[in-house]
Amino acid sequence: MKNPLFFGFLIISFFILSSFIKVFFARLEEHKTLPIGSPAPDFSLPGVDGKTYTLESFSQAKVLVIIFTCNHCPTAQSYEDRMIKLTSDYANKDVAVVAIMPNDPLALRLDELDFSDLGDSFDDMKTRAKDKQFNFPYLYDGETETASKAYGPIATPHVFIFDKARKLRYTGRFDDTESHDKTPHINDTRNAIEDLLSNKEVEVPTTKVFGCSVKWAEKRNLVQESLDKWAKEPVHVDTINEAGIKELVKNKSDKLRLINVWATWCGPCTGEFPEFVNMYRMYNDRDFEFVSISADEPDKKDRVLKFLQKQHASNQNYAFGEGDKYKMIEAIDPAWQGALPYTLLIEPGGKIVYSKQGPIDPAELKKIIVSNHMIGRYP
Repeated sequence: MKNPLFFGFLIISFFILSSFIKVFFARLEEHKTLPIGSPAPDFSLPGVDGKTYTLESFSQAKVLVIIFTCNHCPTAQSYEDRMIKLTSDYANKDVAVVAIMPNDPLALRLDELDFSDLGDSFDDMKTRAKDKQFNFPYLYDGETETASKAYGPIATPHVFIFDKARKLRYTGRFDDTESHDKTPHINDTRNAIEDLLSNKEVEVPTTKVFGCSVKWAEKRNLVQESLDKWAKEPVHVDTINEAGIKELVKNKSDKLRLINVWATWCGPCTGEFPEFVNMYRMYNDRDFEFVSISADEPDKKDRVLKFLQKQHASNQNYAFGEGDKYKMIEAIDPAWQGALPYTLLIEPGGKIVYSKQGPIDPAELKKIIVSNHMIGRYP
């Protein structure tokens, strides 16, 4: 006799699988790249300059170049100078260049920021545009991703070029060289622009793209998964003495070492500590390490551990095990006057490239870290 429970299980499984397939293909359709010959979808997006831009904003241009790009991606950063030069070179040739940031900032994991000091928020975009002195509009689409869904960029950067009638004539890579310091052999974007300015058909209308995947809103769950994973990592506190601190500062490792001296009773210390954990998450996969040293009394080690566990600080943590704090101060940095918190960034061999008594400026420190030759913005 056939088991009705078995058939019931098969029916439920079928409906679950069908629902999954429908969602999968719906998402594929939702993010489908705009086909060649399509009209440019309109948009209304805020720019980092305080203006709101639509297609009409570029109506005087014979050629419109829309580049989907972002802050955090190393490939996107590699193309920034070429985007600036492209804009400058065609400024007086009826060509308009505009960049759109397609990523949902809440769908970006900390460990995806390993080549950047900035995320993809609107404020971060303003900072990056100012730092690089962008000469093109930089538009934010991270709130709803409406324009991005209409155009369908696959990765950052992804170029879309439209003619005077705003028909899509080219979509694909910027050029064939992702490295920031190499000269491209095939200038796909420039070639397409020149073809259109000469009233020709674009010789190569489509190419593949290479870069960081677009952080669509549905990837937010991956952010939570990463946080849950880090929360399960063990947190330890080891005891360290004066000699051990001296060895830490010598940094005989092959990594850039960030050291923060703090205490549980120090409000500024505990207030800024999550920023250090974030930096550890961001750069831990690079040649980087974060070390914390608690200046609490030796008998308060349990309180130190409890605080670190709450912060999910799975980096290397120490508690100074000797009562004489002045030995600790001298061992860490003779230039330090003793006020907490105190932070050092040390290259291999012991060269101190950053020191700060008092609270850090997280944005400044991240920029210093990613600009160091041990880390860098490019692969």
